[in-house]
Amino acid sequence: MSYAVKELFLTLQGEGFHAGRRAVFVRFAGCNLWSGREQDRATAVCRFCDTDFVGIDGDGGGRFADAAALVDAVASAWGPSRPSRFVVLTGGEPMLQIDDALVGALHAAEFQIAIETNGTIAVNPGIDWVCVSPKAGSAVVQRSGDELKLVWPQAGSDIAEIERWDFRHFLIQPMDDIAAEENRAAAVALAMARPGWRLSLQTHKLLGLR
Repeated sequence: MSYAVKELFLTLQGEGFHAGRRAVFVRFAGCNLWSGREQDRATAVCRFCDTDFVGIDGDGGGRFADAAALVDAVASAWGPSRPSRFVVLTGGEPMLQIDDALVGALHAAEFQIAIETNGTIAVNPGIDWVCVSPKAGSAVVQRSGDELKLVWPQAGSDIAEIERWDFRHFLIQPMDDIAAEENRAAAVALAMARPGWRLSLQTHKLLGLR
C-alpha cells in the first residue's frame, strides 16, 4: 500500500517519556476524530489538536509508494549513523495507515518504532513503544502500552477508569490553549494529588523545535 505523510523531519522528541531523544518524526495525514476541515471543528471529538495533519504538503511529506520508499526517507532524515535509530509515527492518527510491511521495513533498517495514537484503533503488535493519548468522548480500544499521555484538562475524562488501564507510565500534559497558565496549574495539581502520574511539558515549544 502507499502512505500519505504530511511531514517527515529529524528533531528531538519534545514531550512524554522520551523527551530529549533524537528522533525522526513521521506525521501521517488524516485523523478519524476530525476531518481536518475548519467548519467541522465544533463537532469534532478532539477540539484542541495542535498539529496540522491535512494534506501531504509539509516538509518531507508526500505520498510514498510503498514501505521501502517511506523507510528510505526516514533513514535519509536520520543520517548514516546506525546506533540508537528511533522513529516516532504520529499524526493525525497513524494507525489509519500503519501496517506489517512498514513495521517490518523499519525494523529491518534498525529503527526502534514508537507510536503516538489516540487509541481508537488497536496498535500494530510489532511497534516497540506505544503511547496513547486518549480523547474524552472517544471509544478507546488500545488500553495497554508503555505510556498513557493525557492532555489536561478534558471535561468528561474518567481518571479513575484510565488508571485501571495497563500502562507502564501515566503522564499528564497541560493543554496548550488560551488558558495555558490555568491548565498548567491544573496538571500540576493532578500530579500532586495522584502520585501515579508524572507531569509532561511540551519542551519542543519552549526550545523552538518542531
